[in-house]
Amino acid sequence: MGETRNAVLDGSKCTVCGTVAFPVNDMCSRCATRTTTAVELSTQGRVWAYTIQRFPPKSPPYIPPAEGFSPFAVGYVELPEGIKIQAILDCDDFTELDRAPVSLVSTSPVPRFVVGTTQPSGARQ
Repeated sequence: MGETRNAVLDGSKCTVCGTVAFPVNDMCSRCATRTTTAVELSTQGRVWAYTIQRFPPKSPPYIPPAEGFSPFAVGYVELPEGIKIQAILDCDDFTELDRAPVSLVSTSPVPRFVVGTTQPSGARQ
Protein backbone atom coordinates (compact mmCIF):
# COMPACT_ATOMS: atom_id res chain seq x y z
CA MET A 1 0.00 0.00 0.00
CA GLY A 2 1.27 3.52 -0.85
CA GLU A 3 2.57 6.05 1.65
CA THR A 4 0.15 8.85 2.60
CA ARG A 5 1.58 12.29 1.91
CA ASN A 6 0.42 15.38 3.81
CA ALA A 7 -0.93 18.25 1.75
CA VAL A 8 1.75 20.78 0.78
CA LEU A 9 1.53 24.23 -0.78
CA ASP A 10 4.41 24.66 -3.20
CA GLY A 11 5.25 28.31 -3.66
CA SER A 12 8.23 30.42 -4.63
CA LYS A 13 10.27 33.21 -3.06
CA CYS A 14 12.32 35.85 -4.84
CA THR A 15 15.97 35.87 -3.79
CA VAL A 16 16.24 39.58 -4.69
CA CYS A 17 13.20 41.24 -3.07
CA GLY A 18 11.78 38.43 -0.88
CA THR A 19 8.32 38.36 -2.51
CA VAL A 20 6.47 35.09 -1.86
CA ALA A 21 4.15 33.69 -4.56
CA PHE A 22 1.65 30.86 -4.99
CA PRO A 23 1.62 28.77 -7.06
CA VAL A 24 5.29 28.30 -7.95
CA ASN A 25 6.53 30.81 -10.49
CA ASP A 26 10.01 31.23 -11.95
CA MET A 27 9.46 34.99 -12.44
CA CYS A 28 9.04 37.41 -9.53
CA SER A 29 5.79 39.35 -9.84
CA ARG A 30 7.24 42.30 -7.94
CA CYS A 31 10.71 42.92 -9.40
CA ALA A 32 10.20 41.02 -12.70
CA THR A 33 13.38 38.97 -12.44
CA ARG A 34 13.93 35.24 -12.84
CA THR A 35 15.38 34.94 -9.34
CA THR A 36 12.87 32.79 -7.49
CA THR A 37 13.42 29.56 -5.61
CA ALA A 38 10.84 26.93 -4.73
CA VAL A 39 9.60 26.99 -1.13
CA GLU A 40 7.13 24.94 0.85
CA LEU A 41 4.56 27.33 2.31
CA SER A 42 2.94 27.03 5.73
CA THR A 43 -0.05 24.72 6.10
CA GLN A 44 -1.59 26.81 8.88
CA GLY A 45 -3.22 30.19 8.40
CA ARG A 46 -6.13 32.44 9.25
CA VAL A 47 -9.27 33.21 7.24
CA TRP A 48 -8.79 36.72 5.81
CA ALA A 49 -12.07 37.02 3.87
CA TYR A 50 -14.80 34.64 2.71
CA THR A 51 -18.15 34.25 1.03
CA ILE A 52 -20.74 31.48 0.95
CA GLN A 53 -21.58 29.81 -2.38
CA ARG A 54 -25.31 29.20 -1.92
CA PHE A 55 -26.18 28.00 -5.44
CA PRO A 56 -24.54 25.44 -7.74
CA PRO A 57 -21.80 26.86 -9.97
CA LYS A 58 -22.20 26.60 -13.74
CA SER A 59 -21.68 23.10 -15.11
CA PRO A 60 -19.25 22.39 -16.69
CA PRO A 61 -16.70 22.70 -15.12
CA TYR A 62 -18.61 22.09 -11.85
CA ILE A 63 -19.71 18.51 -11.35
CA PRO A 64 -22.50 18.25 -8.79
CA PRO A 65 -22.06 15.48 -6.20
CA ALA A 66 -24.46 12.50 -6.29
CA GLU A 67 -26.16 13.66 -3.07
CA GLY A 68 -26.88 17.08 -4.59
CA PHE A 69 -25.51 20.57 -4.04
CA SER A 70 -24.73 21.88 -0.54
CA PRO A 71 -23.63 25.47 0.17
CA PHE A 72 -19.90 25.85 0.81
CA ALA A 73 -17.45 28.58 1.79
CA VAL A 74 -14.67 29.99 -0.36
CA GLY A 75 -12.25 32.68 0.63
CA TYR A 76 -8.71 33.83 1.23
CA VAL A 77 -6.41 32.33 3.84
CA GLU A 78 -3.54 34.49 5.07
CA LEU A 79 -0.38 32.48 5.71
CA PRO A 80 2.45 33.48 8.08
CA GLU A 81 4.58 34.31 5.01
CA GLY A 82 2.18 37.23 4.35
CA ILE A 83 0.61 35.76 1.23
CA LYS A 84 -3.12 35.17 0.80
CA ILE A 85 -4.27 31.92 -0.83
CA GLN A 86 -7.72 31.47 -2.38
CA ALA A 87 -9.28 28.23 -1.12
CA ILE A 88 -12.34 26.23 -0.24
CA LEU A 89 -13.05 26.49 3.51
CA ASP A 90 -14.51 23.48 5.31
CA CYS A 91 -16.45 24.16 8.49
CA ASP A 92 -19.45 22.95 10.51
CA ASP A 93 -21.00 26.41 10.80
CA PHE A 94 -20.40 29.38 8.49
CA THR A 95 -20.55 31.77 11.46
CA GLU A 96 -17.24 30.37 12.77
CA LEU A 97 -15.24 31.53 9.72
CA ASP A 98 -14.45 35.14 10.70
CA ARG A 99 -10.63 35.27 11.30
CA ALA A 100 -10.73 31.53 12.12
CA PRO A 101 -7.48 29.55 12.30
CA VAL A 102 -7.35 26.95 9.51
CA SER A 103 -5.23 23.97 8.45
CA LEU A 104 -4.51 22.77 4.92
CA VAL A 105 -6.07 19.37 4.16
CA SER A 106 -5.85 19.14 0.35
CA THR A 107 -4.42 20.90 -2.70
CA SER A 108 -6.23 19.09 -5.51
CA PRO A 109 -8.00 20.34 -7.51
CA VAL A 110 -7.74 23.58 -5.47
CA PRO A 111 -6.41 24.33 -1.96
CA ARG A 112 -8.82 23.28 0.79
CA PHE A 113 -8.50 24.32 4.43
CA VAL A 114 -10.46 23.13 7.45
CA VAL A 115 -11.37 25.37 10.38
CA GLY A 116 -9.61 24.54 13.64
CA THR A 117 -6.25 24.75 15.32
CA THR A 118 -5.35 21.07 15.10
CA GLN A 119 -2.26 20.66 12.99
CA PRO A 120 -2.20 17.52 10.83
CA SER A 121 0.59 15.06 11.66
CA GLY A 122 3.85 16.02 9.96
CA ALA A 123 2.59 19.38 8.69
CA ARG A 124 4.75 22.53 8.69
CA GLN A 125 3.65 25.59 10.53
